[in-house]
Amino acid sequence: MRRITWITAIVMCVTFLLSGCGTKDAAAIVKDLDHVVSKLSSYQGSGTMTLHTGQQPQEYQVEVWYQNPSYYRIALKNAKKDITQIVLRNDEGVFVLTPSLNKSFRFQSDWPEKQGQVYLYQTLVHSILQDNTRQFASEKESYVFDVLANYQTSALVRQKIWLNKETYAPKQVQVTDANSNVVVEVKFDQFDFNAKFEKDSFEMQRNMTTGMNIEVLPTTGEVTEKGDPAASTKEGEPSTEPSKETTAEPTQDLGPFGMIEPGYIPANVTLQDAKEISDAPDYAVLLRYSGDYNFTLRESRPQDRKVAIMNGESVDLGFTIGHLTGTEQRTLTWMTDEGIEYRLSSADLPQSEMVSIATSLIDQSGK
Repeated sequence: MRRITWITAIVMCVTFLLSGCGTKDAAAIVKDLDHVVSKLSSYQGSGTMTLHTGQQPQEYQVEVWYQNPSYYRIALKNAKKDITQIVLRNDEGVFVLTPSLNKSFRFQSDWPEKQGQVYLYQTLVHSILQDNTRQFASEKESYVFDVLANYQTSALVRQKIWLNKETYAPKQVQVTDANSNVVVEVKFDQFDFNAKFEKDSFEMQRNMTTGMNIEVLPTTGEVTEKGDPAASTKEGEPSTEPSKETTAEPTQDLGPFGMIEPGYIPANVTLQDAKEISDAPDYAVLLRYSGDYNFTLRESRPQDRKVAIMNGESVDLGFTIGHLTGTEQRTLTWMTDEGIEYRLSSADLPQSEMVSIATSLIDQSGK
């Protein structure tokens, strides 16, 4: 009996040791992630992003493309309205495009290097690498990291990131507020490293005419290192030739949209007045707020496509990219997928409050 007991104990110990051989701890995974992100040549991912910032959850189909060194294409399709907005970065600058409305604007910016986005792989990995207090768990098919959220609003405090155990590809992200409520959630249904793109996939003119219908070339599989010929071929490189500006073409006259009031207003701030701007070339309204903070909100729907180069800072609004300009008097400008352009201006409103006001306008309708 003693012999049988010892044999059983030995077998159990060997089994335990063998089962643990393939496991990794958080430190080993962090080291692997640092290597993966430093050697990225390209990737393509798609999934669903849900924003819980308004009265009702807003769902977007999101498609993310990246090509080394700094080409990005993010297509956000409003699931309810079937309208696509594209954020594009190439050698000419950063573009925000609404192809269905023939609207676009361009600005010079270092986006997204200093402004992280929840759907970008680099942003997620860097948040894991930079948080020395990171929490780690291993699930059946995923490694899960719980880390600090480093976004442009104080409302987003922490985020949980699920990574595929085999490839380290992102599977899911949940960003929460101070009360642990999920504010932003992204679920990836596809993510491929070393994707191959057509040579004009990141050009503004092509994206204005094709929207989300640009196809990705077949991938070759694993991540390749910088300088590897397999990771950077002429067929996969975006064109660096400057695009030719075209004459703005009028879009369909969509008419007045009323006055759209934010769903969120800072404490001790009230609406002072709202009026239509009679001398504006297109329909426009102006809302003025006063109190602890003072700001104005200009709403318009330009009928012609806009192509303008502006210097300033890009701001992630979740559903699009905004543009922040000015020093003493700061203005946050963004355009919705319905072609409405907002300009939020203030001398004392913090940027985090600007973002909160902007995101609260997502599901608001005109009155």
